[in-house]
Amino acid sequence: MSKVIDTLTSTSKPLQLGGLIDRMRAFTTHKEFERFWKFLVVGTIGAVIDFGTFRGLDALNWFEATRVALPLGLSLSEAGITGGIAFILAIISNFIWNRYWTYPDSRSKPLISQFATFAAVNVAGLLIRVPILELLSTPLGNLEHVILPQLGEQAMISMGRSSAWAIAVVIVLFWNFFVNRYWTYSDVK
Repeated sequence: MSKVIDTLTSTSKPLQLGGLIDRMRAFTTHKEFERFWKFLVVGTIGAVIDFGTFRGLDALNWFEATRVALPLGLSLSEAGITGGIAFILAIISNFIWNRYWTYPDSRSKPLISQFATFAAVNVAGLLIRVPILELLSTPLGNLEHVILPQLGEQAMISMGRSSAWAIAVVIVLFWNFFVNRYWTYSDVK
């Protein structure tokens, strides 16, 4: 019986909690955790460039009447075109920041080949992103109009596109981090 009491009152629970805290501390001080946070900061800068360009081009209506025909009977509307342009500008910014700040020890690879790899990963991200923009912009705008019926048509369209953009950014963020970390910046230890 005293063995059971000793077990119940022993310091095993605080040690377990302490062990968890030690593991969390080790994780948060791990180099990959630091890189992930830097990647998020860079991504935030890219998102500001991306969203600002996306909304700015959308507000200018330069591509309002434009439809770009794609293979297989598909086409891009204004949302897909402006989203693509904004995404490309963000890629350039993100590459520069990631190469020189997030992964400064990755510069053993030639600049052009590393940018080509980074761009390929991001083009794949664009192929994930554009269908999300095309498929979700109108339904999300309609949903937001149901929730907020006082919205005018232009506000509904704008909010739908912005919501679709936000969903696409989150999905593509995880794709970009993991694929870039283990392919583009594979020389980093």
